[in-house]
Amino acid sequence: MDESRSRLEREDLREEVRQIWDAQAEWWDDKIGDGNDFQRELVEPATERLIGDVAGATVLDVACGGGRFGRRMAELGAHVVGIDISESFIRRARQRVPAHLAERLEYHVVDAADREALLLLGTARFDGAVATMALMDMAVIEPLFEALPAILKPGGWFVFTLFHPCFEAPGVARFAESVEDETGIKTSTGVKMSRYLTPEAYRGIGILGQARTHYYFHRPLQVLLGAGFRNGLVVDALEEPAYAPTDEPATLNSVWYRPTEIPRVLAVRMRVPRG
Repeated sequence: MDESRSRLEREDLREEVRQIWDAQAEWWDDKIGDGNDFQRELVEPATERLIGDVAGATVLDVACGGGRFGRRMAELGAHVVGIDISESFIRRARQRVPAHLAERLEYHVVDAADREALLLLGTARFDGAVATMALMDMAVIEPLFEALPAILKPGGWFVFTLFHPCFEAPGVARFAESVEDETGIKTSTGVKMSRYLTPEAYRGIGILGQARTHYYFHRPLQVLLGAGFRNGLVVDALEEPAYAPTDEPATLNSVWYRPTEIPRVLAVRMRVPRG
């Protein structure tokens, strides 16, 4: 195993990560289970563009949480198999299944870092898989990428979104500046990076008010995409969604958290080659 990969596959943190998410799953789902601006404006539109028409498809929803995007795919006509390491999340996802989608949604407690458990879901069963804002929360990702070529059909796709590792790395400092000239006051925003290439596990807060921090796992692009390349997957599409400009007066808060020129999200589609 190469050095960068060994530093990222944090087997020692898998159980702690599970415990953290199990403890706060219901609180988290209460907060954003029905969506927020970040999901509705950045994550979900990009994901839907990359997955394309899923009517009649069987899709694996990796680290599905409370099942929000799985329900969306079911509404679009897919049969969705949602998995998550957290029993609390799976219980909440099952509770949220609408009666009219019951035949299109199924949920299982499965650790996506357990290759053998993934293989038990079915060989060449899935037309595609998604991982929505999840890979950066997972201590170990290599077994998932190892299993994907076996559980996806030839030509099957894997679409994932996560915080953009180039702009949301540990130690990043966001700044905003206001400059006055003859045309008025202009506000600009940017990020200052102190480190990027070194994989790193660190703790942070995803939603203000959460009682306990959780782990983030920073992986530079060569490590993140390398997990797919090592297992024969190819990238055939990606997006870097950013907030659309508005006519609202800019404030320091808006330019920090709703930047229009710096993408906070990276959306990638990888595919199992045919033949």
